[in-house]
Amino acid sequence: MKKLMLTSTGFTNRNIEKKVLELVKLPSDKIKAMFIPTAAITEDAKVVVPLCKEDLLIAGVLESNIVTYDLDRIISCDEICNFNVIYVCGGTTEHLLDRMNDVKFSIPLKRFLDNGGVYVGVSAGSVALAQNLPENLGYINCILNVHQEVGTACGCVDTRDCPTIKLTDNQAIIIEDNIITIMD
Repeated sequence: MKKLMLTSTGFTNRNIEKKVLELVKLPSDKIKAMFIPTAAITEDAKVVVPLCKEDLLIAGVLESNIVTYDLDRIISCDEICNFNVIYVCGGTTEHLLDRMNDVKFSIPLKRFLDNGGVYVGVSAGSVALAQNLPENLGYINCILNVHQEVGTACGCVDTRDCPTIKLTDNQAIIIEDNIITIMD
């Protein structure tokens, strides 16, 4: 079962944190998380990385269960499947996608998701899975605009005609298999 949570700002809305924990189906102190800060290449984005890691810690994930992976090497399907959550920080989407494609990240990511893992995207980490840029990971057939003043209405979304989805900083897209829902 494919489970993804695409956000603008991670767990600033605690309902998003609760939903992620619900999707993982483990006590938070048992969750093993892969933390990917690769998109944070500007000074502004680098400042936010510790706040993203704090999302996991506040949710109850133990520091010792968080492993940073900077998309600096090819990761095996077996290795990635040792984790329950992949948390991908924001920053520069183009850089993130370049690194993901260079290390063929889509292959182990697919295996991870097929094995019940949960992907959490923050800003660029969400946009990389949408249709905004060439060579995206293609998990949602739409353009995704994050950090919007007004977001797309909550509820189920039909992405067959490639709409534009707008997320406020309090909203998230939940993808469970082929069901796509916006929540706040």
